[in-house]
Amino acid sequence: MKFLRVGEPGKEKSAVLDNNEIVHDASSIIDDLNSKTINQDTIDKFKKIDITKLPTFEKNIRIGPCVSNPEKFIGIGLNYSEHAKETKANAPKEPIVFIKANNSISGPNDDVYLPKGSLKSDWEVELGVVIGKKTKDISEKNAMDCIFGYCVVNDISEREYQLERSNGQWDKGKAFDTFGPIGPYLVTKDEIKDVQNLNLEMKLNGKTMQKGNTNDMIFTVTRLVSYLSFFMTLKPGDIITTGTPPGVGMGKKPQIFLKANDEMILNIDNLGTQKQIVK
Repeated sequence: MKFLRVGEPGKEKSAVLDNNEIVHDASSIIDDLNSKTINQDTIDKFKKIDITKLPTFEKNIRIGPCVSNPEKFIGIGLNYSEHAKETKANAPKEPIVFIKANNSISGPNDDVYLPKGSLKSDWEVELGVVIGKKTKDISEKNAMDCIFGYCVVNDISEREYQLERSNGQWDKGKAFDTFGPIGPYLVTKDEIKDVQNLNLEMKLNGKTMQKGNTNDMIFTVTRLVSYLSFFMTLKPGDIITTGTPPGVGMGKKPQIFLKANDEMILNIDNLGTQKQIVK
């Protein structure tokens, strides 16, 4: 099942996509996609109805972030072996963890705004994992039980603030407004046959920059969920963005960074496509 949120910012309604890619109004069943509704009960409710009978939205309606106000937006760094190589970093022995501020969250097709004076803002197509059950210290074997679904994330990063002005902490380069587009869809885990075999791609102005597969992850999805749940209680709606494949601007020779009017298009198998214009 593919859930989404549509409408103007701050006024989004819950929606569901049918097999013909028609967007249906789901607000009569759940008021939003948030910590109260991202759970198995919601999936069970929708399985009992014919979603094609629900009202529809117009085709050009804005798609908002696929999760409303998550408690946590957790990032994982250097989790693809080839990406670690391109940045001349050693593959981590344990997951690198940082927090993306909730204010960075935006819709999948919303404009991305560069910070004032930014010269080193970069793209990162990533698989997002959305938690569906309160979880603490879960085993890797059982970690899939607490996952609701998946989405596309663009973990936009200002490299000067992340690396040169960070004192070892990445959060400053990750937290700017609009630096965390999520969606378009929140796809339930039953629709993804093998989460460790998904192709990811990112294009800048029509040119492919990133191309990878989740089978290159150093730490798998279930390993990450288990690992994080030791350090913090995971809650429904929490998002874990799981690292990026090679091809970021920082790793290019010469380096390439985002500038006004650039167009980013991101895609992950079965999870949909994002398209953003840089301002």
